[in-house]
Amino acid sequence: MDGERIRAIVHEIGERLEGDWLLLGGALVALWIESRRTTEDIDVMGFAGCEDPRLALLQLADDLGLPIETLNSAADFFVQRIDGWESEIELLHRGSAGRIFRPSATLFLLLKLTRLSAQDLSDCLLLIEKAESEDLPLDRNRVLAALDGLEESEDAELAARRAQLRARLTS
Repeated sequence: MDGERIRAIVHEIGERLEGDWLLLGGALVALWIESRRTTEDIDVMGFAGCEDPRLALLQLADDLGLPIETLNSAADFFVQRIDGWESEIELLHRGSAGRIFRPSATLFLLLKLTRLSAQDLSDCLLLIEKAESEDLPLDRNRVLAALDGLEESEDAELAARRAQLRARLTS
């Protein structure tokens, strides 16, 4: 999906689903960081005001004629593992029924660290550039501490990506 399609779906979430939602992953990158970015699904989690956010997302996907896996709420597992994530979100879109938030630059990076695929690294580097050019708050020390807290990887490519991210955060 491209940014235009993602934007339309995010609009529908805000118009049709009550409560607060957090947009993550490639869909967020396409809307906030790099408009040319595409993604296969939209990572979004409900966190306040919706009785059963997963069911609501599945129903919305079905109502929009999308495969139900298009709206993926599994990211809540990773988000809720980060202390204080609730204070690291900012409003992205307000609809008539719900609000969609995005992570801060710090939370975005913290969420990408564990997996840090090649695409994740690219997204992180783009975000750091955006944070610098737009003077967005970014707690580099917190991200570096989280990076230091990760188990060493036997995967040489992952280790190299982590080193590249570290170098960018300290430059």
